[in-house]
Amino acid sequence: MNANDSIKIDELKKPYFVWFEENWVHDNVLHHHQKGQLVYVESGFQYITIEEKIYLLPQNHAVWIPPNAVHKTNSHSEKIKLMIMFAEISIQESFYQDVKVFSVPPVLKEMIKYAEKWSKLMTPDHHESLFLKALFNELPRFVEHSLTLHISLPKDKRLAKVIEYLHSHYRNEIKMEDLSDTALLSFRTLERIFKKETGLTLSKYQQMLRIIKSLEYLSSGNLTISETAYEVGYKSVQAYTRSFYSVMKFRPTDFIKTIQ
Repeated sequence: MNANDSIKIDELKKPYFVWFEENWVHDNVLHHHQKGQLVYVESGFQYITIEEKIYLLPQNHAVWIPPNAVHKTNSHSEKIKLMIMFAEISIQESFYQDVKVFSVPPVLKEMIKYAEKWSKLMTPDHHESLFLKALFNELPRFVEHSLTLHISLPKDKRLAKVIEYLHSHYRNEIKMEDLSDTALLSFRTLERIFKKETGLTLSKYQQMLRIIKSLEYLSSGNLTISETAYEVGYKSVQAYTRSFYSVMKFRPTDFIKTIQ
């Protein structure tokens, strides 16, 4: 099912809409809704682009997408169960104006699963509205720590081949100075433009790619922390753990606890 095509969300005459699917199919097209959107990954993982930034949504995590934010879904695991809820938001609280990716605590998880009873209900329902109003009003209190992990997509076309190379070779040792030939720029100019466009240095961008990819591997449950470390290019578990902590502010073992 594709919510963007088969149901016109903003045309529904109700403040909330619930849509759950076992295997969600996306069309990879940028779009937006007047309603805010909460996306919860019960199983699997999902990449999502919001306002030209790419986020990873691991298992048992959710993302809050503000009203009218331009977004699209990217690649995802082979099997994924998404729970999506749309809401008209009139509250001016700053929480609802920004993208939030967060681990879903047990109480919120049970509330989201309970809301499945209203999945694809097209007509207004008093009990649905009361329940979801309470859920969305309390959403800021459920979010203890928001994952700030994302990578920005540069607009400068001179960086296109550099980005492509980094995404294809992130696990390898890269001599960043060599990328200046790829961009046909001096290294100093490349580093300056890249930092301006993405907010990161070239080496920091590679680190972010490694950590994001490692979250994907850990979410799949197919690799151990040690195997994941080597898979994304680290020479030791210790080096991976240090790098992970510097980006995430918690350890890989802590992350695994959030997806179980």
